[in-house]
Amino acid sequence: MRFDLTDLRVFLSVVECGSLTGGARAMHLALASVSERIAGMEETLGAPLLERNRRGVRATAAGEALVRHARTILGQVEQMRGELRTYATGLKGRIRLLSNTAAMADFLPPQLCRFLAAHPDLAIDLEERPSLEIVQALADRRADLGMVADVTDLGSLQTHLVASDQLFVVVGRAHRLARQQDVVFADILGEPIVGMKDTALETHLSERAARLGRQLDYRIQLRSPDHVGMHVAAGIGISILSGALARTLRHDLAVLPLAEAWAARRLYLCSRDFAALTPHAALLAQQLLERTP
Repeated sequence: MRFDLTDLRVFLSVVECGSLTGGARAMHLALASVSERIAGMEETLGAPLLERNRRGVRATAAGEALVRHARTILGQVEQMRGELRTYATGLKGRIRLLSNTAAMADFLPPQLCRFLAAHPDLAIDLEERPSLEIVQALADRRADLGMVADVTDLGSLQTHLVASDQLFVVVGRAHRLARQQDVVFADILGEPIVGMKDTALETHLSERAARLGRQLDYRIQLRSPDHVGMHVAAGIGISILSGALARTLRHDLAVLPLAEAWAARRLYLCSRDFAALTPHAALLAQQLLERTP
């Protein structure tokens, strides 16, 4: 069985567009050329790959299997090209790392600084994303490594526990809760909330509130911890933050532990397959795992 990369791209384009005409247009090829390639693939395989109907085409069972393999193969080819492209720019390796807010605020900065100082020929593409998006990006091979919290379903990813993080309630000094030693979640469900733009944490807190028959009242959600602190200090509402973020607040605020067992979050280093990492991504993973509790 011999399919070239163009065959695979053409086939995927046809399936995704739902028609031979649409696939040909997307690939900037003549319709006859696309039809000939598909027919050649079906002849080589000995089984039909597409079902024709009034609306266009759809993949057969054999076609669906080919779709899965084609996406894997083409994804690996793009990854190879990306890695080789770094040599043309003078870099010998580039690592794609995604991190949630909590890990970005506390765990990662000193680790990445030490890693880059020790490996001057390597570079890191670092992006901050909610844990939910990181899990999907890793599953889709759009990143090498990810740092996520356990408030997200980690699916089939391989994981290593690297750090723990506690949730805190942040209130103004004049707030009724400010003099307490800790706060029970049920006691703040009637309060207006100033939130961080962290989809995974928001979902987790909303689920906890729903179990109590309540919902959180978000007045505003912001991306900067400093802006969250500013709003809390101004009496706009209270906030629930990770310990890593709470420690960065510069305003005069009361920071109280959230007294719930589930408020102790764990941070995981994740990969689709640690054994299949590029050598430079494996080096970074090895260093981050040195901090494993």
